[in-house]
Parts: sequence; C-alpha cells; structure tokens
Amino acid sequence: MSNQMKRDHRCRLLVAKYELERMQWKAISRQKNLPNEIRYESFFKSSKLPRNSSRTRVRNRCIFTGRPRSVSKLFRVSRLVSRELASRGSLLGINKSCW
Repeated sequence: MSNQMKRDHRCRLLVAKYELERMQWKAISRQKNLPNEIRYESFFKSSKLPRNSSRTRVRNRCIFTGRPRSVSKLFRVSRLVSRELASRGSLLGINKSCW
C-alpha cells in the first residue's frame, strides 16, 4: 500500500468520524433566522474540526493500483484496471465489446 493510499484511507476514516458533527455546525451557520453571534460561533466551531475531516479533501483512488485519475465511482477502479477486468470477465454484467 503506497503512502498516498494510506493517507487517503486515514482521511476517509476522519470524514466518517466527524461527518455528523460537521453537518450540524454547517446547518446552524446557514440558518438565516438565527442571530449572527450564534451563526458565527457555529462557523468557528466547524472551522476548528480537522482539515482532513472535510469530504472535499478525499481523493478517489483505484483500490488496486492507487491511481488517482480516471477512477470509476461505481467500482473504485481506474480505467486501466477496469479494462483488464472486463476483458477477463471479472466484472459482473460488463464485457469488453469487440467487432
């Protein structure tokens, strides 16, 4: 497992751990009918959460090679691996077309 894959895995665990708390603080800070002091306090508390607990910092990587680009969300594999698996028939319901 490469260093980037380990970091990505830790980041995914942090996202899962702080997801509910982050959503609650964001929901409070977005309420327009609440006083500004409460909204600002909730924004401040959400900014104190770990940076890597944000969902936007998670990078989709191939589970076989760790490749960060052209990764299918459905199978979490890169296009190169999915092509190889499809030609071998390992992906259910998908076959490589030939004519």
